[in-house]
Amino acid sequence: MSETELRVADDDSQLDADDRLRPEFVDAVLDAVEAGHAEEARALVEPLHPADIADLFELTPEDRRAALAAALADLLDADVFAEMNDYVREDVIDTLDARQVADIASELDTDDAVAIIEDLDADEQREVLRAMEPDDRAAIEEALSYPEESAGRLMQRELIAVPEHWTIGDTIDFLRGSEELTTDFWEVFVVDPAHRPVGTVALSWILRTPRSVAIADVMQREQTLIPVDMDQEEVALRFQKYALISAAVVDASGRLVGMITVDDVVHIIQEEAGEDTLKLAGAGDGDINEPIAVTVRTRVAWLVVNLGATMLSASVVGLFQGEIARFALLAALMPIVSALGGNAGTQTLAVVVRALATNQLTSSNTARMLFREFRVAIFNGAALGTVGALGSYVILGNAGLSTVFALSMIFNSIVAGLVGVVVPVALDKANVDPAVSSAVFVTTITDVMGFFSFLGLATLWGLGH
Repeated sequence: MSETELRVADDDSQLDADDRLRPEFVDAVLDAVEAGHAEEARALVEPLHPADIADLFELTPEDRRAALAAALADLLDADVFAEMNDYVREDVIDTLDARQVADIASELDTDDAVAIIEDLDADEQREVLRAMEPDDRAAIEEALSYPEESAGRLMQRELIAVPEHWTIGDTIDFLRGSEELTTDFWEVFVVDPAHRPVGTVALSWILRTPRSVAIADVMQREQTLIPVDMDQEEVALRFQKYALISAAVVDASGRLVGMITVDDVVHIIQEEAGEDTLKLAGAGDGDINEPIAVTVRTRVAWLVVNLGATMLSASVVGLFQGEIARFALLAALMPIVSALGGNAGTQTLAVVVRALATNQLTSSNTARMLFREFRVAIFNGAALGTVGALGSYVILGNAGLSTVFALSMIFNSIVAGLVGVVVPVALDKANVDPAVSSAVFVTTITDVMGFFSFLGLATLWGLGH
C-alpha cells in the first residue's frame, strides 16, 4: 500500500460530519494523479457516490480537472455528469470526444442529456448528435427545439402510458413483459386513443387492486397538465401548490409528450430561489465556478448603471451646495436619510419580488399590498424619525436640525415603501424581470428623494441662514 493510500486509510471516512469531502482526501486523490498513479486515484474514488465524485471535480482547481478526468475516465458515468455543476461539467466535457459525450448522454434521462448537450457549441452539438443512436438523437433534437427553461426542456420522455380500456391485469403484464420501459416512475398515465391523458394511477393502487378491475375505474381523473411551453418557474409553482410527485406534459393539441418529476422541480426551486436574490444584487449567476471574465462583465455592467444613478443623486445635492456650505452639519446627516430610505425600499422590494415570483401578488391584491406597505412605511418612518431626532439632538444639540431630520426620514420611508411596490409591479406588467431591474430604480428614487426632502426642508426651515 502506498503512502497516499495509507494516509487516507487511517481516516474514518472520505467525508466529514457534514457529508462533504475532506480536504485530506481531495489532496490525496490529486497528489496521486499528479504523481501519475491513475490506478491509485481510481481506487480512492471508486467507493464514492456519484454526487461525491461530482463534488470532487468541483473542489479541484480548474487547471487540474483535465488530468483528474483522464485518470478517472472509467468512473465518469452518466450519474456523475448529472450531478455536476454546469460550469465544471463544461470543463470536463471539453476533455472528452464526441463519441464519449454521446455515450454518456444516451445513458441519461432526456432532461439530463439535454442539460449536457444544450451548453455545447453549435458545431460540438451537431457532432455529438451525429454520434448518437437515431431514437436518442430525435428525442434530444425535439427537446432542443423548445425554449430554454421551458417544460419541454425540463421534461423526460421516458414514461409509462396505457390505454383506458385496459384492466389492472393488462397493465401489470405490460409492465413486467417489456424490458425497454423506464424503471423509475411513481404513477402510470392513462391515455385515450388520441394519446391525450385522461387520468393517472399510482403504483400503490395498481399493486393493491384485483387484476380484473378496469384501469378506468381506479384512475384519478383530476390531474395537473403542464403545457410544453410553460416556464420552468411556473412549473415549480404548480408542483408546490398541488403537492405533485409527477405531472404529464402535453403539446398544443393536448397529446402526452413527456412528464416532469419532483426531483427535477427541487433543482428548479433551488435555482430560482437564489437567482432572484443574485439578480437584485447584480451578481450574475453567483456561481463560484463561473469564469472570471463572465463574472467581471456581469458585475461591471451593473456597477456602471449604479454609478449613473449615484451621479444623479449627487446632482440633487449640488442644488443645495450653498446651504451645505453655510451649515456643514447638513452634510453629516443627509447620507443617513438616503441610506435608511434605500434600506427600507430594498426590504419592500425583496418582499414584492418574492410575492410576484410565487404568484402571491396578483392584479386582485396589488392595491391591498400597496396600502399595507404604506402603513408599514408610516410606522417605520415614525420610529426611525423619533429615534433619529432624539439621537441627533443629543449629539448636535440643534432642535431645528433634529426636526428636519425626523420629518425627512418619515417622508423618505413612505417614498421607499411606495416605490418598493410600484416599481417591480410596473416592470412585471411590462414583461420586464423585476428582479433584474427594480433595485436600481428603487435605490435611485430613494436617494434622490432623501437628499431632496432633507435639504429642501432644511432650506425652508432656514437652517443655512
